[in-house]
Amino acid sequence: MRGTPMSRDRFDIHRHITDQIITMLDGATSDFHLPWHGAARDVVRPMNVASGKAYQGVNILSLWAAAIEKGYSSGLWGTFKQWSEAGAQVRRGEKAAYIVFYKQIIDGAKETDEDCEASGARFVARGTPVFAAEQVDGWAAPSLPTAPASVMTPVEQAEVFIAATNASITHCGDRAFYRPSTDSIHLPPREAFMGTPTSSATEGYYATLLHELTHWTGHASRCNRQLGRRFGDAAYAMEELVAELGAAFLCADLRIVSAPRPDHAHYLASWLAVLRQDKRAIFTAASEASEAVSFLNRFTTPALSRGTKVSD
Repeated sequence: MRGTPMSRDRFDIHRHITDQIITMLDGATSDFHLPWHGAARDVVRPMNVASGKAYQGVNILSLWAAAIEKGYSSGLWGTFKQWSEAGAQVRRGEKAAYIVFYKQIIDGAKETDEDCEASGARFVARGTPVFAAEQVDGWAAPSLPTAPASVMTPVEQAEVFIAATNASITHCGDRAFYRPSTDSIHLPPREAFMGTPTSSATEGYYATLLHELTHWTGHASRCNRQLGRRFGDAAYAMEELVAELGAAFLCADLRIVSAPRPDHAHYLASWLAVLRQDKRAIFTAASEASEAVSFLNRFTTPALSRGTKVSD
């Protein structure tokens, strides 16, 4: 198959994507900018050319990493067949990026891949090669999606999104954190956020707030994340990675750049240790982050119509 680095029997999609993310994190340690921190306001979630839907979970990270490495900005991806059906042709020699999907198998079928259990069914991970719009001929990439005319500007849209959750948010002090005992989010005053060479003060504020809001979804009454059952002492690092990914996904959806946080330097080493020890850890983190984002998205429709604001 075009773009396949090795035979299907030998290709480990978990290891491939994990190594890809580890490489990007290693490259981030010099300036503490992470792979999913965009450099422009038009950062969006990768979308599929055939369905028009955004990719989910670890596939977002895999395609973001590939786009950063190659300098792609369209955000539009598809398989060789999907591009062909769209009237385009993948150029000869183009290297594919990989997404993962899980295929259900019947007991007794000859499958040698590592599998997982879900509701009694067995699934195996399969890697699928995809190509960006920049890698094809005969395709005029459409403009990146924008908010409907009835939706407010990106920052106002973020205000509405956050307020819709009814999360307890207090602005005081000099630290940003989520406190499980009181189920409350604490942030420094808005005016305390400063701009950086790569992001504005406003972008830094929302990236930080969305990080803490992702933590908020882990409460037992919401998504009930219990990463400690699997990751033990590394569970704290995993929860921080989930929150960072959740913030990145939300920033992309709300068209806000995901800004570096001051504590990234502290977390990088522990994140890398977890990913190197468990090739499925990034899949778990991305899946939990996607679940958190989906949970938060359930609040938005009625709130957007009301135009509610976050209060200090």
